[in-house]
Formats: sequence, structure tokens, C-alpha cells
Amino acid sequence: MKSRLYLSLISFVFFLSSCIPQDGSGSGKPAGGLSSYSSLIFMAMIFLVFFLFFIRPQQKKAKNQKNFIENLQRGDKIVTIAGIHGTINKVNEDGTINLEVSPGSYIKIEKSAISMEWTTQLNKVGTTKK
Repeated sequence: MKSRLYLSLISFVFFLSSCIPQDGSGSGKPAGGLSSYSSLIFMAMIFLVFFLFFIRPQQKKAKNQKNFIENLQRGDKIVTIAGIHGTINKVNEDGTINLEVSPGSYIKIEKSAISMEWTTQLNKVGTTKK
């Protein structure tokens, strides 16, 4: 769905670029005063499209990931990006956690190795079964 939206936006931008008047003299100078402003407006629109559809969602996702990692606490069930399921036993100050993967078996992993998407999906499925 998103790729279809991106494709249509890019097509619209190319359509707008073809609407900019061009002179046939080959001098490289715009035909009128309005043409120079329209090319600046066109570049600003391209920047706006990239910001709104590529940069801003990435910033939002990174902020959510950071908040998720900061709010981890003992007893939370998580999934790592490698697919390891476990329960947090201890949150260390050095950016790592001790993860209990089976009773009595612990591993030490980085907080950045925790998958927010898979963990929320795991916890969502666990709450609906109860």
C-alpha cells in the first residue's frame, strides 16, 4: 500500500517537473521570471515529500524504539532480533540485560538487540489467550 502511494507521489513530482516552462534557446536561462521561482518551488516540494514520507517516519520509529528500550523492566517477556524468547531477569547499567531463556539458564544481551515489533506481538498474543 505504501509503495503504491510513493509511486504515485513520485509520478506526480515528475509530472510537475514536465509542466515547468522551458525556453528553446539552449542558453540555460529561464524564459521568464516566474520560471526561476517555479524551479525553486519544485525543489522545495521534493524536499517536503522526502521529509514527510521518508525522514519523519524513521525519526518517529526510532523515538518509539528508544522509549521501548528505556521502559524495560524485570519480568517483561521479550523477543530478540535473533528470535530468542525469554524473560528479563536483570537490567544492567551498562546497556545490557540478563535474559532468562529457560528456568535457570541466563544469557547477557544488549538492549539494542530487542525487537520492539516482535515483543509487542508476543505480549499481545499472550494477553488475548488469557
